[in-house]
Amino acid sequence: MQFSDLPLHNSILKAINEERYHTPTLVQEKAIPVILDNKDVIVSAQTGTGKTAAFALPILHQLFDKQDAEKRSKKIKALVVSPTRELAIQIEENFKKYGKYSNLRTTAVYGGVSIEPQKDILAKGVDILIATPGRLIDLHIQGHIDLTVLTTFVLDEADLMLDMGFINDVRKIEALCPRKKQTLLFSATMPEKITVLASSILNKPEKIEIDADDSVSKSIGQLLYYVPKKNKTDLCLHLLRNTINGRIIIFRRTKFGVDKLEQTLSKNGYKVTSIHGDKSQSLRNEAIATFKSNKATILIATDVAARGIDITKVDAVINFDLPNIPETYVHRIGRTGRAGKSGIAFSFCSADETSYIKLIQEILQRKIQIIEDHPFPLTKPKHKKQPNTISKHKKGRKSTASKKNKKRWY
Repeated sequence: MQFSDLPLHNSILKAINEERYHTPTLVQEKAIPVILDNKDVIVSAQTGTGKTAAFALPILHQLFDKQDAEKRSKKIKALVVSPTRELAIQIEENFKKYGKYSNLRTTAVYGGVSIEPQKDILAKGVDILIATPGRLIDLHIQGHIDLTVLTTFVLDEADLMLDMGFINDVRKIEALCPRKKQTLLFSATMPEKITVLASSILNKPEKIEIDADDSVSKSIGQLLYYVPKKNKTDLCLHLLRNTINGRIIIFRRTKFGVDKLEQTLSKNGYKVTSIHGDKSQSLRNEAIATFKSNKATILIATDVAARGIDITKVDAVINFDLPNIPETYVHRIGRTGRAGKSGIAFSFCSADETSYIKLIQEILQRKIQIIEDHPFPLTKPKHKKQPNTISKHKKGRKSTASKKNKKRWY
């Protein structure tokens, strides 16, 4: 299937063709026709599978023919609620790219910045609003947001939204919308709390689920390095010097880990920047802009800070710390190998992370290639020496245990 086979407005097809979108991803192929049929939809798919276009393109199409008839209306027709500022900004950029040959007005509102400019934009009228929950509620309380004629309500990255404690805000926002509307829920995972939420706000939804194995592009190479935790930085430097080139995203589990690795790589002459939850919005925006413009070739990030950021032309991903949630691994490696390009993911596994690898390989339904030929291999942990209770007649017998321990143990 090609995008030209979908019943989208010619102006939208022209815009996405200029963005070099030709073949829909699996989630786009499945979701767009159902959304165009005005059905409620609940979609489970990982980051990097093209979820934004899956809801943005049909929303633009549905509003396209109404834009002239309702051009004097200043009320919001479509609302997309996202958990983070970065994701809201990215969704806004995509709507504007796909709808550049329309007169539809799109804006994003989020916290961490002055509210006054957002009020001014809303006063001029907006067709499509992208918002984080807290700022949306603040603006509504102050009388700057009217959702009474809303036709489409989208919850994006719903699982992250609930993990961040926005469940009550989401319910408040949904209650502000008309009862008769189309509701679209997109989530990377489907825990029970998402299922409960969906049952309360969606009407007979069509369920679309993209398996993790289908989500991982076949153009992404995956390599696994077993390495002692103390040698992860050494291995990272070794690979950067000898193996990995181009633009790279490195994932770490903690903010402290991000800062520490950034300092080390900077001292070693690498152009590096970083994002995590303790950084202000302006610093995070600056870091992303620096990476996108190639002023820095390495971006180090925590998962929450990086979730939903769409950065194209990433050549490699390094999982410096393995995630304990297997779906997160799929999110991470989906940052590379996008838009038909090839990419590669390097994962460092220390002794205490071997259980994570098992879960990841289970969800992928395949093994990740192990690279043993590197300077910092992980050997089997030595057990504490037990008290010598060997009888005298066994003392002279040579042990073969050392030979056995040379075998791969993971």
